[in-house]
Amino acid sequence: MRHINTFSMVAYDPEEQAWGVAVASKFLAVGSVVPWAQAGAGAIATQAYAKVSFGPDGLLMLASGVPAQEILDRLLELDPGQAERQIGVVDVQGRAAAHTGVNCMDWAGHRIGVGFACQGNILAGPEVLDAMAETFMTATGELSDRLFAALRAADLAGGDRRGKQSAALYIANEDSGYGGDNDRYIDLRVDDDPEPVTKLGTLLTMHHLFFGEARPEDQLDISEDIARELQTMMQATRHYSGEINGLWDDATKAAFRALIGSENLEERWRYEQSPDHIDRVALEYLRSRFGR
Repeated sequence: MRHINTFSMVAYDPEEQAWGVAVASKFLAVGSVVPWAQAGAGAIATQAYAKVSFGPDGLLMLASGVPAQEILDRLLELDPGQAERQIGVVDVQGRAAAHTGVNCMDWAGHRIGVGFACQGNILAGPEVLDAMAETFMTATGELSDRLFAALRAADLAGGDRRGKQSAALYIANEDSGYGGDNDRYIDLRVDDDPEPVTKLGTLLTMHHLFFGEARPEDQLDISEDIARELQTMMQATRHYSGEINGLWDDATKAAFRALIGSENLEERWRYEQSPDHIDRVALEYLRSRFGR
């Protein structure tokens, strides 16, 4: 069994009612092993000589309301390999606990704060986790942004001293997954890349673009100028063959609906809800992609 030399963070946001895990490692597809989270329950990171069953077993206890420290104690109690395990837990109320086995490879350790725990092994040094914790506590934005900022800070502080290979970000938030009927709000993985944390940041930006909530203040009236601009774009993409006249008529709307679908921007423009407005974020994306 390979040692998952890793740095990770588990965290909770009480306003969002979201639980998440961010992780990076010199290990192939770390996101398939370390992160576990469930809305209304909590989050777990299992690493070092990772015992994967700690993930689902821990989530079952978290979902029943067992506190983080008690879960940690229960998981380790009957584990003969606990000296080589590393685990972080945050529960439904944001209580955090962590364990670093005495035989985990240096440098190894963890930090616990309000609503989070970060842990790592085979790191450049304690400054990696210090940077991770301090950045998380001062970062702004939603939980995903703050977890990524913490992961990035740890990476810049030296991260995994053996190198880089993969990274992942998982956020569980009730009814926030695609289609609104699951809790998998964010599940992003970079399985093999020379700069996995940087690539993960690019994926997170794309996730916000394609799946982020369109804010009311970003809704623009489709004026004659904007309609003409969109018609020009759609002629170039062959979605529209009519006259470029600035009229936001049925033919132009139908063509725009097809363009939105081809660019996966359905969450940013919904014909049934607001056919005569366009989200500013979507418009800026289209301008950057197809030129103004």
